[in-house]
Amino acid sequence: MYIGFDTSNYTTSVAVFDGKHIINKRQLLTVKTGERGLRQSDAVFQHTVNMPALIDDISIDGSYINAVAVSSRPRNIDGSYMPCFLVGINNAVSISKFSGAPLFKTSHQVGHILAGLYSIDRLDLINESFIAFHISGGTTEALLVEPDNDEIVTARIIAQSSDLKAGQAIDRAGVMMGLTFPCGKELDRLSLLSEKEFKIKPSMNGLDCSLSGVENKAKNMFESGETKQDISKFVLTYISNSIDEMTKRIIDNYGNLPIMFVGGVMSNSLIRKQITKKYNAYFAKPDLSCDNACGIAIYAYLKDRK
Repeated sequence: MYIGFDTSNYTTSVAVFDGKHIINKRQLLTVKTGERGLRQSDAVFQHTVNMPALIDDISIDGSYINAVAVSSRPRNIDGSYMPCFLVGINNAVSISKFSGAPLFKTSHQVGHILAGLYSIDRLDLINESFIAFHISGGTTEALLVEPDNDEIVTARIIAQSSDLKAGQAIDRAGVMMGLTFPCGKELDRLSLLSEKEFKIKPSMNGLDCSLSGVENKAKNMFESGETKQDISKFVLTYISNSIDEMTKRIIDNYGNLPIMFVGGVMSNSLIRKQITKKYNAYFAKPDLSCDNACGIAIYAYLKDRK
């Protein structure tokens, strides 16, 4: 049995993997109405409160634990750090010490990649190069993922948003319209009610996109009295077209490597539909696309096997 812990900025998560099947328990952090995020101190407090109940719910038996893993940082690069991950680290260290199982540390981003591969039944891709788009509240990046003996995989940024991130654009537009944070599901629902069509040319610089314009335009639409449905569809179309153009340019530069999309934003139906129509890409299943500890538990399994 392999245990994974992930305490991202908005979700407390614990997962158990037996080599085939995953049990995942998670709890979204609470954001006050009208606010667009959490201070790290508030996130740490909520994780600390949530974690014991999740561990109890998952019924961990220390005598059967082979290895423990935890996301200790956002990315596997120097300087990548967020205090909220300390809660996961502390719990993982405790479980490892009391069970005698080895402890492995990786990044939240690698967890997303491995959870996505598991959800599409393609964990074999860790043995070759592929492209992974990680698109969420704090990340809009395209990564060149390659095998690595020590870290299982390395993920190098080859394209990204130069300013606002996709999830930030969605949440800022949603909060402006009075929606509950995080706003992705509600924006998705509203966008499907709009009959308006938008022709949007993405703002690009090489392989990178810029999303700052979507916030300003959405604000102007809202102040002009346009409907929430149309604003939602505009925001998601803007983001979708930007991801579409990034994908096209990456294929032109890196060839026809396998492409996978992970991150909470990629569970959006409008974006998935547009990308699916044009590219032979993999999408992580929605429940494994958003923040979770599943990929971290899989990391424990893969490291233990090595």
